[in-house]
Amino acid sequence: MTRFATFRFCLDPTVEQIGALERHVGASRFAYNQCLRMVFDARSARESGATVKVPRTGYDLINGFNRWKKSAAAGRIFAVDSEGVAEVCETGLTWRREVFQQVFEEAAVDLGRGLAAWSESRRGTRAGEPVAHPRFKKKATARPSFRLRNQFPKGGRPAIRVGEGHPRSVRIPGIGVLRVREDTRRLRRMVAGGRARVLFATVSRGRGRWWVSLNVEAADLHPARRHTEPDATTPWVGVDLGLTTLAVAACSDGTEVDRIDDWPRTLTATARRQRRLHRAVTRKKRGSRNRRKAADKLGRYYFRTAEIRRRYAHEVSNRLVKNHARLVIEHLDVRGMLARNPNLAKAIYDVGWGLVRRQIAYKQEWRGGELAVADRWFPSTKTCSGCGAIRDMGGVALRTYVCRSCGQMIDRDLNAAINLAVWAELHHGADARARDLHAEGPDTNAHRWERSGRRIRDGETGPGDVGTDAWALPV
Repeated sequence: MTRFATFRFCLDPTVEQIGALERHVGASRFAYNQCLRMVFDARSARESGATVKVPRTGYDLINGFNRWKKSAAAGRIFAVDSEGVAEVCETGLTWRREVFQQVFEEAAVDLGRGLAAWSESRRGTRAGEPVAHPRFKKKATARPSFRLRNQFPKGGRPAIRVGEGHPRSVRIPGIGVLRVREDTRRLRRMVAGGRARVLFATVSRGRGRWWVSLNVEAADLHPARRHTEPDATTPWVGVDLGLTTLAVAACSDGTEVDRIDDWPRTLTATARRQRRLHRAVTRKKRGSRNRRKAADKLGRYYFRTAEIRRRYAHEVSNRLVKNHARLVIEHLDVRGMLARNPNLAKAIYDVGWGLVRRQIAYKQEWRGGELAVADRWFPSTKTCSGCGAIRDMGGVALRTYVCRSCGQMIDRDLNAAINLAVWAELHHGADARARDLHAEGPDTNAHRWERSGRRIRDGETGPGDVGTDAWALPV
């Protein structure tokens, strides 16, 4: 078993089960906050000169919380006998047995991961944006959820089971059998055949419903559904993602193999309803019940649009991955595009490029294919697929690429897809002359041409010398 997948189902709990779910959510939030309080107290004691170990890992936090929950600091009572003598009895958390034990442990593990991420980011060993220190969770703003891990006792059944008593049900330890709305047939068959096992179950509440996400370790896909081992003759297929046309796939010889035009522009199609729901929220008094109802309705709208976008992204990614063993996509700086193009921000959000790229990546790995990601600065749209000349295309309204050097007229997205396929053949093919076109030229690179008021100094090169102005790509 080498791949991991997640199955998410919408729960249909009873009134008693909703109360149990709420207790587990509150216990998870309470354990997280208490573990964080233990960290702050240990730091304060150490600063005062005491020799105290600050818990940093999930293991230390679990042990510290288990000691605390049975101590007098967690709960105590005064017992008075018939003679009037009072005695302090340590009870600990009196309600700790009303929830499953793993809720506390998994909350401590989450805090340990957050502290580790903050520490690595502070030292500079973690890539990406800086990570803030974990904060206390508030009941009003924190996402209500808890996680349980599956247990596999010897000679017994696992703790988390699917389809027990009813095909559309999931058994969660500490709560019982919960009915779900979707069909669980696929997961039940995988588990019954020994091709999958459930590792974790995460229960959450959102958009007015309860959800359960089952993290599954599954076997590889059937050999009939996997790609054959790609060789030198397997062509690379470039996939260009856009706003007007969602995806265009083409080979290096100029053959267009796929084009996806009809995709649901959910936010654009429901713009009037979106504005009406936003106005309904802003017109209600802050903190009122009506405002909360309006906000929930707006949240359900965004949840539905996200589900439509996610479902269509699965269709597009499956369509590309099933038919092509070698794919190359471009590295899109979506966040930078949102900052530079505020007028196109809504359309960029609506298309979901990051979602499609992420699904193509792991599905191609599941099927045994190859995936290449073009360099972020590779000008696939500006480069002519015929002669290799580079020109500025301007805005996205210009849909036809017209080369001023060779006179070629070609669809803009198709031209970019061809250039991506050529890039993959140069960098990932069997050609021994494959090279990095951006790194050609002398070591000293110039960023500007010589012009009035600025002259190129001795030893300085221009854009034409380093290959950032124009280069010839093989056709």
